[in-house]
Amino acid sequence: MKILVSAVTAACLVTGFAAVAQASTHQVQAADPAAMPAAPYLYLGWGNPQKPTDVMKAAGNKWFTLAFVLSDGGCNPKWDGDRALTGGSDQSAINSIRAAGGDVIPSFGGWSGNKLGEKCSSASALAGAYQKVIDAYKLKAIDIDIEDTEFHNNTVQQRVVDALKIVKSKNSGLKTYITMGTDQSGPDSWGTGLINKAASAGLANDGWVLMPFDFDGGSTNMATLSIKASEGLKKKLKSAYGYSDDAAYRRMGISSMNGKTDVAGETVRLQDFKTLLSYAQQHHLARFTFWSINRDRPCSSGGDGDSCSGISQKAYDFTKVIAQYHL
Repeated sequence: MKILVSAVTAACLVTGFAAVAQASTHQVQAADPAAMPAAPYLYLGWGNPQKPTDVMKAAGNKWFTLAFVLSDGGCNPKWDGDRALTGGSDQSAINSIRAAGGDVIPSFGGWSGNKLGEKCSSASALAGAYQKVIDAYKLKAIDIDIEDTEFHNNTVQQRVVDALKIVKSKNSGLKTYITMGTDQSGPDSWGTGLINKAASAGLANDGWVLMPFDFDGGSTNMATLSIKASEGLKKKLKSAYGYSDDAAYRRMGISSMNGKTDVAGETVRLQDFKTLLSYAQQHHLARFTFWSINRDRPCSSGGDGDSCSGISQKAYDFTKVIAQYHL
């Protein structure tokens, strides 16, 4: 997700979630694992974030991918790189989601900030950083949103692959998703290299998730291009892992963007999401999500791309489509 993160104080976030700070004392209903693949991104430190339980009531989703876990400058995970991993407003938000019958997938990385993959000096150290978050929240899944300098570095790519292999060996049943950018025809040379490294290392990654937007030159035919990129990913996975078509589809995912993207002239429409939902359902994709709930509302006067889509829509139109996806 190509964004510049503005600083948001913990105090501001606490204001938004004060009402649910005691949710951890309530009876918690387990989230439906079949709804896990439909976990749209919510960034609690950016873009005037909505209250998660309000989103759940309005849109019907149960899962959230929470962005972003970053390095605090060393090999230690914090929310946005500066908010405490536990005990603060982020944990209050997670408690409220779980009390309402939902659950979360923390996302490591993103475009901006210090990445754990770069700051941790070894695969075992990086695995340890991932494990801190897994243990803190007893997670069922994690997302590695590998972008920019973390993505465009062969040493770091290998470190991420090896760390995930360690984590999967220590956490039975944990789902791992790797999210990355793409060309219109599928993963570029860096993405292909990452897939090949993972296959060579024997990493049984659960979901290779493309972000099919921010294409050079822009486009308004985004469903078609997203499917074209996904079919390119299928070929790469078949080649690297020896998967059948069906097995490859079940290890793939799409993480789109709603409305106007970062590229001038490129727009992802609600109808594109509906087309992609049908594609995901047809092929049983491992993940169908988008960036981001923060933007899933029309722009008011003075609004910007951090907190609205830039197109005509109703609040949560895109989240409601994503929420329909179940395995």
